[in-house]
Amino acid sequence: MGLFKDLLDIAGKVASVAQEYASKQEAEAKKAPSYDYDAPVPDRSATEWRAFFRDIIKSDFAGYDVRENVPVTELAGNVSDEFKLYKTRPSQAYKAEWGEPYTFVMYQGGAPKGIVMLGDGHSHSANVKYLIARMYAKKLGLPYINFYTQMPNERDYVVGRIGKYLG
Repeated sequence: MGLFKDLLDIAGKVASVAQEYASKQEAEAKKAPSYDYDAPVPDRSATEWRAFFRDIIKSDFAGYDVRENVPVTELAGNVSDEFKLYKTRPSQAYKAEWGEPYTFVMYQGGAPKGIVMLGDGHSHSANVKYLIARMYAKKLGLPYINFYTQMPNERDYVVGRIGKYLG
């Protein structure tokens, strides 16, 4: 009888932990910015997308100074570093000057606090210039927040996502 009681106690504890985990997952999901995949994608030019994001950053993140089109070398310096950009290639040297300029850099107290990158298509996940820019942001400890301009990027989603990364 004692073994059966012990097994019931263990099963109860496992169920309790599972329920607690599910509650935490649900709370995290509610905190994350939601994305409406069915929302229509606005027909905007690259200039209009920049203006849309500039407006959001300046109005919803007014505590930050914003600079646009910032060369990677301005933050990382004229460095050459070795790292692995692609899973199928060994580490190789990449220069900061080869990186795609950061679309927006958000500063607070004169120090960079986050990077917002805009790209069309799969530029963030395949183009070597974007990968270099991302890697140097990572090495500098800066949040690299990328947005694809072929997606809806509704205002609430953009604000929530930037806010999540900036804390």
